[in-house]
Amino acid sequence: MSAHCQLTGRRPAFGNRISHSHCRTKRRFDPNIQTRRFWLPSERRYVRLTLSTKGLKSVDTLGIEAAVARIRARGERV
Repeated sequence: MSAHCQLTGRRPAFGNRISHSHCRTKRRFDPNIQTRRFWLPSERRYVRLTLSTKGLKSVDTLGIEAAVARIRARGERV
């Protein structure tokens, strides 16, 4: 499972891990990705979405129908 949000498009960010001696090594900042199942009344079925926590809050404010419409507008299958 790739660590990206289907609604907001958030992906991992990259940076450096800095030790006490100030040696830098690459590291990865992963978004907080959750898999949730939502009931889609218009299609009478459940859809499983991979969302960041900000994406989950967006679904709460927009509604599941509008959120799925945005995901489909980006070209992703739901």
